Amino acid sequence: MAMLSMPEWTCPAWTQNASLVNTSSTDFIEVWQSRMRALQGSIMVGSLFQVFVGFSGLIGLFMRFIGPLTIAPTIALIGLSLFDSAGTSAGNHWGISSMTTALIILFSQYLRHISVPFPTYSKEKKLHTSRVYIFQILPVLLGITLSWLICYILTVSNVLPTEPDRYGYLARTDLKGDIVSQAPWFSFPYPGQWGMPTVSLAGVVGILAGVISSMIESVGDYHACARLSGAPPPPKHAINRGIGIEGLGCLLAGAWGTGNGTTSYSENVGALGITKVGSRMVIVASGVLMVVMGVFGKVGAIFTTIPSPVVGGMFMVMFGVISAAGVSNLQYADMNSSRNIFIFGFSMFSGLVIPNWIFKNPTAISTGVAEVDQVLQVLLTTSMFVGGFFGFILDNTIPGSKHERGILAWNKAHEDDCSNTLESGEVYNLPFGISSYLSSSSWLRYIPFCPPGESSSLDGCTADTNALEPKQPLGHPEPSQIIIGVAM
Repeated sequence: MAMLSMPEWTCPAWTQNASLVNTSSTDFIEVWQSRMRALQGSIMVGSLFQVFVGFSGLIGLFMRFIGPLTIAPTIALIGLSLFDSAGTSAGNHWGISSMTTALIILFSQYLRHISVPFPTYSKEKKLHTSRVYIFQILPVLLGITLSWLICYILTVSNVLPTEPDRYGYLARTDLKGDIVSQAPWFSFPYPGQWGMPTVSLAGVVGILAGVISSMIESVGDYHACARLSGAPPPPKHAINRGIGIEGLGCLLAGAWGTGNGTTSYSENVGALGITKVGSRMVIVASGVLMVVMGVFGKVGAIFTTIPSPVVGGMFMVMFGVISAAGVSNLQYADMNSSRNIFIFGFSMFSGLVIPNWIFKNPTAISTGVAEVDQVLQVLLTTSMFVGGFFGFILDNTIPGSKHERGILAWNKAHEDDCSNTLESGEVYNLPFGISSYLSSSSWLRYIPFCPPGESSSLDGCTADTNALEPKQPLGHPEPSQIIIGVAM
């Protein structure tokens, strides 16, 4: 967003060059490809900073100063800051969006303990039926699919208006039919497909501001993810590794010319809270699915036909769950304390007021240095940064005991989570037995993104590599038995 706000990124007027009207003309192609190359180079350079911060352990060093009064506003503002986009999408047709919301609530809350018989086959029992808690596993997917199908029926029957200026037009499923028809059957992206990436100081500084905000949001996402799935809070080595891997993902994304980086996604955290499914194999399968969608252009294009009211209805549920997960961290702090009430209230309100004012007054920040303006613009329009920053500063500077701040209860909860749910090593160790192989190495403790040896694992937790599988029947996982993959 910082780069897009710069004057040189303003779209040229087509009246100055008639060839820009033709999307297949050489001039038009060069306009957008030159910007893609500049964006590529900036993302690749900016991602190196994130890789350094993560793998060097700098982000983990700050975790000792972070408590409930820092995490709570940061996570809560992830959801609250997106209320406008949720309302905009849902407001395109409140009937469709309300139906989507109602279906997700029905499946995820009221029908979650109802099992559905499915035909299965095994060598022992041959063909038989097994009961699967399908509503608990796929409530969001079922809600979106049913709403999508209903919108399609209303579209082909012309119940929804065909005039673009009429209310409800955006609920039609044929608005992006040309995208499906024009999408290639096969598309193989490769590094440098738009040409050699270019680098500019202004672009790199703008991306760095976004990277800093992204890292702050990711730390909040990691804790929200662990909280919603019943896993232990992520230890420092897992957070270091997660931030570092996100940086590598941004580096690869920039090289392949996607035009954006990769980071933890708040909507996915909300989906985890609704579905109660946090298996890392689900993440792996989702990654394979996205690769397939990227290679087979028609498949990915089909998903663009999902009407925006359906997406808005889903957002209302997802963002609400994320906000509630953030506020739930206050249970560790003494909320009868006027100190804590002030810190949380001021952090939350500042995280809403300041970004809103900056959005309405984009030219208010003028230091005389364009790069500084871009950095401040990005940081001050990121609600999670503003709220988390004030929560961090106030909680660490205003006098208060560890009990009052919630630090003691926070640390005790970490230990309880490790003993009563999943063990820290079980969730956050390196995959494929790498941690066990390296556990005898004395130098491992000096690598900030590697888990410590089994005898000295964080929070008093020990690894139990035999407890990776959920103990409930298929399709009926409990939050206390869900394994997450924050930093695979």
